[in-house]
Amino acid sequence: MATVALTAANFDEVTGKDGIVLVDFWASWCGPCVRFAPTYERSSEKHPEITFGKVDTEAEQALAAKFDIRSIPTIMAVRDGVVVFAQPGALPESALESLIEKVEQLDMDEVREQIAAHRKGAHGESATAEPEATAAGRS
Repeated sequence: MATVALTAANFDEVTGKDGIVLVDFWASWCGPCVRFAPTYERSSEKHPEITFGKVDTEAEQALAAKFDIRSIPTIMAVRDGVVVFAQPGALPESALESLIEKVEQLDMDEVREQIAAHRKGAHGESATAEPEATAAGRS
């Protein structure tokens, strides 16, 4: 499957559905982004059940700002409408495949419980849940 261009107009629709969406925040002037692109494309062809999106941070500055993208490339994984991973830096192909595997194995009920506990803790009550952006980063 080819990658999908994500914009402010379609981002929520594409990432809000059930399933996995990987998002590559990139720019044409970014050397690491250009070198990562073939790896990302190969992975998209191996995993047709996953949506692979790309956000051109130059064209979509508001979208990049919304997610506080400070370094590119940044890879984000969204599962069932929940951001479960975000990390700057181009990933080697093996690391990208490992990330996909971890996101596929997530128990989304558990992730939602952790998010709820984290939000509850953020409002002054004690909680020990991890932030949602690190859910797939755990072993």
